[in-house]
Amino acid sequence: MDYQTVDGDSFGRSLRGIGINLLVRDVPAEVAFLETVFGMKGHQVTQDFAIVTYGGQVFQLHRDGSYAENPLLGLLPETPPRGAGIEIRLYDTDPDEAVVRAEAAGFIILQAPADKPHGLREAYILCDNGYAWVLSRPKG
Repeated sequence: MDYQTVDGDSFGRSLRGIGINLLVRDVPAEVAFLETVFGMKGHQVTQDFAIVTYGGQVFQLHRDGSYAENPLLGLLPETPPRGAGIEIRLYDTDPDEAVVRAEAAGFIILQAPADKPHGLREAYILCDNGYAWVLSRPKG
């Protein structure tokens, strides 16, 4: 599927399994964060929406205001962090490299890269929307 040109109806009908849709204040800024720090790719990026790919996986971003008719809008906090309690784990991104890129771009490092007892080296990076992005790789 060409995510740059697919229409909304065809895209929606193609979705299967589990989907992630993150509500954000600024879609282009979130796409810039995801591309800069994690090497993801944003498609059809507008002020209201973007399709994002990471490896063979796809998810969506929507601006808060584009959710005017959605029941979640009333649950969004006025001030960050809005993503408390969710970890978005990226198993194909090197935590040490991502932290260097995130620090250079001015993002918050919640936890520096560290070897964990469950066999992974992990780091936690907080985006401007309050989501915790956890980078994990098998220990060396």
